[in-house]
Amino acid sequence: MMSATSDIGFADRLVFLHGFTQTHHHWHRCAHQIAERMGTRPALAFVDLPGHGLSSHDRTDIDAGGAQLADLVGRGTYVGYSMGGRFGLSAAAARPSIIERLVLIGATPGIEALAERADRRRLDDERAQRIETIGVEAFLDEWLAAPLFASLPPDDQGLAHRRRNTASGLAHSLRTCGTGNQSSLWGHLGKMSVPVLAIAGDRDTKFTDIARRMVEALPNANFASIEDAGHATHSEQPEATAAVITEWLAATTTAPAVG
Repeated sequence: MMSATSDIGFADRLVFLHGFTQTHHHWHRCAHQIAERMGTRPALAFVDLPGHGLSSHDRTDIDAGGAQLADLVGRGTYVGYSMGGRFGLSAAAARPSIIERLVLIGATPGIEALAERADRRRLDDERAQRIETIGVEAFLDEWLAAPLFASLPPDDQGLAHRRRNTASGLAHSLRTCGTGNQSSLWGHLGKMSVPVLAIAGDRDTKFTDIARRMVEALPNANFASIEDAGHATHSEQPEATAAVITEWLAATTTAPAVG
């Protein structure tokens, strides 16, 4: 079962979903800046996704996990980075009455082509085996050296939280929650009436293209680019990311309850 913690608030509920090798702690700085800018004391919920943090022993896959996540946390605006964004999309597809709004940072609805998905599944399995062989700390050294994370600022505290993850948990995450193992949601986007904000760093050309394509497919969506940022805008430019999200929240009405 996924682990979630909440701050007490009186207005909106904002649910924050982290990326692969992270924990809920990686959202704290940006999330509290969003709350301060809103000025309405929103309730903040932080989730450790399967295989990570307090949910390191959770073996739920991402397709089932989206529905479980929504049922666990309840109605609110879900804000997800990378893998967390994919969980948010899965939750919105499975439980449209629960997800009021959706903010996606560096996220994708999955891989459409079956052959490409199979290739990614094999790559993720190789990565999972690598974690099991060399351990979390050595794997993180390799993972964070990838070009995708070249613009991440030094973060000793964040790295310490990553290192608290387990090899078995991260390996599970890759094998059951990786992009190659997730059902593609591209064909489902046209049915999602929930308001969506797709964010990408201006240095992250791959996910900028994906975000723009998602916005074209979604009925009610906006795109925002964060200057001087790569893949993880909430870590690289937390103030700018918080400002963009807060402005969008103020201009966007929540999805009505269904059923």
